[in-house]
Parts: sequence; C-alpha cells; structure tokens
Amino acid sequence: MTNWINTVSRDHVERAVRGRFTQANHGKPHMLRKMARGDWLVFYSPRTVYPDGPPLQAFTAIGRIADDEAYQADITPDLQPWRRNVDFLDCVETPIRPLIDRLGFIQDKTRWGYKFRFGVFTIDDADLDVIRSAMMVTAPTLAQ
Repeated sequence: MTNWINTVSRDHVERAVRGRFTQANHGKPHMLRKMARGDWLVFYSPRTVYPDGPPLQAFTAIGRIADDEAYQADITPDLQPWRRNVDFLDCVETPIRPLIDRLGFIQDKTRWGYKFRFGVFTIDDADLDVIRSAMMVTAPTLAQ
C-alpha cells in the first residue's frame, strides 16, 4: 500500500469530494495509474481557489483509492480528464504549519513548500499517521 499527497486548490478538492474522485496534474493519467485500490490519498491545498486565490496552506481532504484503474471522464469534447474513485473520510481542514516539524517528507523546514510543487508524491506511513491524526478530529467535514 502506498500513501500519496495530491496538491490541489480547495475549490477543486471540494468538487472532488462531492464527486468521490481525484484528478492529478491537470487531468493527466501517469500518476493516477501508479495508485492502487486501498492506497491513502491526502489533499494539500496551497490556495483556496485555482489559480490565484488567497493562500490556504492546509490539508483539506483524506481518503482511499476505491477502484482498480484510472478512467477518463467525459466532461466536454475538449475536457476529458483522467480520474480515480476515492472513498473520502470525514475530516477537518488542517493547517500545515503546526505539523511541519513532525513531517519527514519535508527535509528543509525553512523551504517546506518546495515538495508540493511536484503535485502528486508519496509519503511514508509515519507522515500519513501525523496528518491523518490531525485531520480526524470529530468536526464538520468537506464530505458533508
């Protein structure tokens, strides 16, 4: 099992949670094809709205991949992004700054945002536990 972070603005995360899916890298399939059923997926949102909304810098959703392969959604003739189905958990939006010192995937704590420029990347179980524990406080969720 692999743990993933997907860097996506909050407005796009909200659409994904409502639709029970994820997209990555502007609808391209290559990273989605690496995911497997049961993999954990955490969404990090640098901004509230894509592309120039106010900064947010928070984890905004968490779930597990719920299908066996990527599929292409037929939105319009010009828009057919690749997706994976996701079972989202109830969670709270969680600012990253209080977690930075505990996250091993952030090697340079002074330039912590660098890693998120890759869009989708893997994290280890210890980092997933830190993030999941912070997000799983009983409270209203994006999934509602």
